[in-house]
Amino acid sequence: MKLKFKHQKFQAEAAKAVCDVFAGQPRVDKNTYQIDPGRTNNQGKMRSVLFTGFANNRLVPSLTSQVLLGRIQHIQNSQMIKPSERLEGDGINLTIEMETGVGKTYTYIKTIYELNKLYGWSKFIIIVPSVAIREGVYKSFEDTAEHFKEEYNKQIRFFIYNSANLQDISQFAGDSNINAMIINSQAFNAKGKDARRIDMELDEFNSRKPIDVIAKTNPILIIDEPQSVEGPKTKEALKKFNHLFTLRYSATHKKDSIYNMVYRLDAIDAYNQRLVKKIAVKGISQSTATGTSGYLYLQSIILSPSKPPQAKIEFDIKGATQIRRTTKIFDQNDDIYAASKELDEYKDRCVIKTIDGRDNSVELLNGTKLFVGDVIGAVDEDQLRRIQIRETIISHLDRERQLFKKGIKVLSLFFIDQVAHYKVYNDKNEALNGAFANVFEEEYENVVQDYINDLAIDVEYKKYLEAHAAPQIHAGYFSIDKKTKHFVDSDVKEDKKAKISNDVDAYDLIMKGKNRLISFEEPVRFIFSHSALREGWDNPNVFQICTLKQSSAEIRKRQEVGRGLRLCVNQNGDRMDANALGADVHNVNVLTVIASESYEDFAGSLQTEYAEAVSDRPYKVEPKLFVGKIVRAADGTESAISEDQATEIYQSLVKNEYIDNKNALTSKYYNDKAAGRFELPEMLKPLAETVLKVLDNIYDPDKIKPENASANNVTAKVKEEKIASKEFKALWAKISAKSAYCVEFDSAELVAKAIDALNKELFVRQMYFTVTEGSMEKIDSRESLENKEAFKATKSEIKSAENSGDFSNVRYDLVGRIVAETGLTRKTIVDILKGILPPKFDMFKINPEDFIIKASRIINEQKATVIVQHIVYNKIDANYDTDIFTEPTLKGRLEVNAMATQRNLYDYLIYDSSIEKKFAENFEISDKIVLYAKLPKSFYINTPVGNYSPDWAIVFKEGSVKHIYFVAETKGDMSTLNLRGIEDAKIYCARKHFEAISPENLTYGFVSSYKDLIDKVMT
Repeated sequence: MKLKFKHQKFQAEAAKAVCDVFAGQPRVDKNTYQIDPGRTNNQGKMRSVLFTGFANNRLVPSLTSQVLLGRIQHIQNSQMIKPSERLEGDGINLTIEMETGVGKTYTYIKTIYELNKLYGWSKFIIIVPSVAIREGVYKSFEDTAEHFKEEYNKQIRFFIYNSANLQDISQFAGDSNINAMIINSQAFNAKGKDARRIDMELDEFNSRKPIDVIAKTNPILIIDEPQSVEGPKTKEALKKFNHLFTLRYSATHKKDSIYNMVYRLDAIDAYNQRLVKKIAVKGISQSTATGTSGYLYLQSIILSPSKPPQAKIEFDIKGATQIRRTTKIFDQNDDIYAASKELDEYKDRCVIKTIDGRDNSVELLNGTKLFVGDVIGAVDEDQLRRIQIRETIISHLDRERQLFKKGIKVLSLFFIDQVAHYKVYNDKNEALNGAFANVFEEEYENVVQDYINDLAIDVEYKKYLEAHAAPQIHAGYFSIDKKTKHFVDSDVKEDKKAKISNDVDAYDLIMKGKNRLISFEEPVRFIFSHSALREGWDNPNVFQICTLKQSSAEIRKRQEVGRGLRLCVNQNGDRMDANALGADVHNVNVLTVIASESYEDFAGSLQTEYAEAVSDRPYKVEPKLFVGKIVRAADGTESAISEDQATEIYQSLVKNEYIDNKNALTSKYYNDKAAGRFELPEMLKPLAETVLKVLDNIYDPDKIKPENASANNVTAKVKEEKIASKEFKALWAKISAKSAYCVEFDSAELVAKAIDALNKELFVRQMYFTVTEGSMEKIDSRESLENKEAFKATKSEIKSAENSGDFSNVRYDLVGRIVAETGLTRKTIVDILKGILPPKFDMFKINPEDFIIKASRIINEQKATVIVQHIVYNKIDANYDTDIFTEPTLKGRLEVNAMATQRNLYDYLIYDSSIEKKFAENFEISDKIVLYAKLPKSFYINTPVGNYSPDWAIVFKEGSVKHIYFVAETKGDMSTLNLRGIEDAKIYCARKHFEAISPENLTYGFVSSYKDLIDKVMT
């Protein structure tokens, strides 16, 4: 396959920014000089043949330092970059910042062509920090050659500097066409005799020094990743090149060496312009369980339109000779203790209480709650790596299933730190799978069957999955021993600190396989490579990256994600960018990092690194940001924003509520901008485009926050500015007080009502057993016997408990259990039970547990109707603290039970029903609501029939001063809601509680819809 390249505006703008600095320099196509011929022998005899050389023409005298500085400042003001106060660095330096994956190498190749076209300059040296980048740069020159020839009708002669091929140096100096030499810094700055041949008088080079011949050409230096190239010694060595000026390209420049930046496309710009993949993180959370020390890993929640949710869980199971780990699909009420063959670690109520597809969670009877991806209990290194491999396969297949029809091949990349983990060799010199390769094949075969068996799967994609077995779809890219042809660990001797290999053969293998790997004809989709080769990887169709090694302080998160940020290509070699996909570009281009840490830890570290990288961006809006910025009129004329105009712009932003009291941009700004409603006064409208560029330059950490790959899971966090607001403080003063109640009621009345209700309503489920018969079919292995696969069921019969024995001898503390459930005295419960008719009481023998549950509920309902008529609440000297909003961890799943909010106390609302979601959607758009909060369960009112938590606390705006505070209970359509006595009693008690603690300007109400709420407030 051949990659196709497009002319992109941002790359042309970056090239233009460099070229504009030298406007006024005349074009000189062939600036000639006589090349030093050197000597023919050691006696010093000069050669008689002279050769013409071609050098870059020097800058004309009119381009003084002050003129160049003025040009640079003008460009910086146009680009929203802080202007340089002086020419920075030694000589003339221009810095270009470009995020990884946007085509940095393409950009500086285009800049070479533009500088040649405008000024005739033809000698360029690209200096790189490592073999990996050197090989990648060479490949980019190779791949783009035809593309640029179509545009400029000429080609660059490019080569890698090699002191053994000195003819390349002679041709570099003597060729009038564009020449680019690619050299890694070690070639002129490393220790060792061979590394410094560039500085030696070499017999085979006519007793000349290669560096002297190069220096005569006045080359333009292009430093790729200067932060990795330039140390004090390198800076000094660079002077030997006698260069015209230096261009510096990187995504991560050091803050103390950003010299005269003329173009910036950083992480925020690249993401907002949809030039790189969106980053998602699938974290593996490890925690200590509550109530159990047993190992549990919640792999996924299985949702089906025809049956309740199921949970796929990995756990320990007792085998014939040892404990092993297995995966099983569980239903609600399944017992993990029984499934484990009764391992003690699961003995404490490890029964599935709930499986919630809304937030991808499972809760056990012992209180343990797991979200998808969570691991509890003992997890060793091997198990963690297995989980990472499995999660990578799952992410890969999910993405592959989505993109297969679009003709986009999906690749996943595993970085490991030892070749032996992937490939080992026996005494016969045969290659065998290492531990990670074996785990991969086992997990792939297990996971892929779920996809193949899915009835909804695309037929062609199913064929694709079935076409190749696990051993065929993974491959290793490592250094190769030239003698044995074995994979070997990469040599990092020359760059131990960065842990980057300088193995040419390994990078050659990676680069040559780049285009082949993108084709569906190549079965390999999963790649294992050495961590030291990470910078050598440059394949646009890497969608998953998994680092199967201990994280290292030297390897930063941006380095880990950098190998997969480039936008993908389809089978025709077309880049799948915004032009090809429109708004869908970030639904297709998603890079998932499978981390060996939690999502929060990985995402937090990555955001910190991004924040460091864009630290020169302003964090708040101030008038001085606009001063001096360039405004280009429709006729092409340019002007700069004055201080007075800057003040007027700022005042307009405040008036339109585009910035808050902390000078941060508001949601109203983002919404109005997106809708094309951005407002400025009439006299400032010609400045609108520049004003928006300035505002877009404001740093907003949320713009670079990676997505949680675990099914859009989010964690709701309190907005500090909301909880500190005067509106919330006033609301909290109204509702935070606690109360105590007292009540008197007639016990005889309660006993009579309870007996009557039990005789009418009590009904329990009859217990039954399922008897299944089967026979031995086959025994393939001990595994099949342990998993009961050797037996085949032949008959199933249901028998009721009545036919299976007498439960009259079951020992239960019936009275004590009901006392515990109702809070009534033993005497009262005994009086009630005595009054139950024999047919009803006999149900206790049929199903004791169900009898206790049902009888307790009926008694509580009658208790509620009796006592609420006599209850009195009194305010006490105790209050709820606002900590109740920050203590619980509220997790949800976007578009399932979570939504982003602006007026809510939290950044996300985690809702329990579609009714709550609808209320919140109305709260978000209503001009009458200032603030609202979904009250946590820890905020409750004591009632005789159990604790009660209202749903919402709302601050309404009425006029400009007075506020109305409303506490709401939302239960949906009142006409279809059949409230039981207990719920009715709790609501009655809540009303009495709020009347007692805050009788003025606070309303408690039971509402069925947002309209119902407004009607109650407005009445």
